[in-house]
Amino acid sequence: MNLIAELRERNLLQDIMPGTEEQLLKEMTSAYIGFDPTADSLHVGSLLPITLLMRLQRAGHKPYALVGGATGMIGDPSGKSQERNLLDVETINRNCDGIRSQLERFLDFSADAPNAAVMVNNYDWFREFSFLDFIRDAGKHITVNYMLAKDSVQKRLETGMSFTEFTYQLIQGYDFYYLCSQRNVRLQVGGADQWGNIVTGTELIRRKGAGDAFAFTCKLITKSDGSKFGKSEGGNIWLDRTRTSPYTFYQFWLNLPDDDAAKMALIFSFKPVEEIRNLIAEHQQAEHLRKLQKALADEMTLLVHGAADLAFAVQASSLLFGQAPVELLRSLTEQQLLEVMDGGGVPQVRGNLAELADGADILGFLVSSGMLASRGEAKKLIQNGGFSINKEKVTSPDHKILGEHLLNGKYLLLQKGKRDYTLAVFA
Repeated sequence: MNLIAELRERNLLQDIMPGTEEQLLKEMTSAYIGFDPTADSLHVGSLLPITLLMRLQRAGHKPYALVGGATGMIGDPSGKSQERNLLDVETINRNCDGIRSQLERFLDFSADAPNAAVMVNNYDWFREFSFLDFIRDAGKHITVNYMLAKDSVQKRLETGMSFTEFTYQLIQGYDFYYLCSQRNVRLQVGGADQWGNIVTGTELIRRKGAGDAFAFTCKLITKSDGSKFGKSEGGNIWLDRTRTSPYTFYQFWLNLPDDDAAKMALIFSFKPVEEIRNLIAEHQQAEHLRKLQKALADEMTLLVHGAADLAFAVQASSLLFGQAPVELLRSLTEQQLLEVMDGGGVPQVRGNLAELADGADILGFLVSSGMLASRGEAKKLIQNGGFSINKEKVTSPDHKILGEHLLNGKYLLLQKGKRDYTLAVFA
């Protein structure tokens, strides 16, 4: 399998060092990608390096995932407009543990596999490395002029850059040298903004006589509007289910604009390129069916969360965007219900539980909750068949809301028209 050729087909490849493609075709090659431990969970933006390591392993190469326990204490200036806050050792160790447990879901770490994945933490070789040793063993081989020429440095010179950040490329370069000399890791992979840091590593390897080293980078992923991929209005889309529910994760992919869906399918899907192109063409014939988004949402949710969570996400999607039965809505746990409502961006209103004892007037509630402006408007909506409670049509303006109607003892799903939902919370 020619991995580089496939990455080109998927429009992923940005820069590549001469000889890299030939090296990967010649023999099993150990390659690494770094992960920044700024949080205890990776996010959707991290799926590109994750899937790259997966593609390397599936092509017969040996993937190394480097968690930057040491470099996380400094902060990579690449692509940053200002210096970030430094993290303490305890926080970084906790974040590294979280990342490690997530990576184990995607890569094969079986000890008996010749290309078993390996996780390393650069804090392990930097914690006993004194400053004097570092400037002697690494610093003397790379000139200041060489470091100043890097884009990541040039873009920050006007606003200012601390010496701490300035040394980042040299420290990352030493990571590559260490893994090359100690683990025979010959290839580093990263995003396009990492090219300067990566070639500092290959240069250090060359100058210290540690053999051949190779590199390639992938294009940075942006959405069709130019914004950064992986964020929603609510912030990051995390891979940790406690931060981002599987349902919300599924909806993220399902709601991609058509142009983004076509691009992301080529980047993230493991389907053959020709199959993806056929799916894109089929999607373009009936875009309203969102076949491409559904296929991508299915594949990504299965990859990250598993079959059970995918099945729930697909089923739950029909609650707000399909013809789900009432029984499904009533079967949801409180947590599942709130996940679906949060994922669907459903607003909430408050209700008084005590008022349901004798039955609450539906018209009065719709007005007092702010859903409708007047009793007359509410009455007309109901008479025209445009209002439902818990997916069941309300047929009479004299309808009373009772405690027995509540989901999980405290919720009502109110619906105006086809898809205008509000969750009423009674306390």
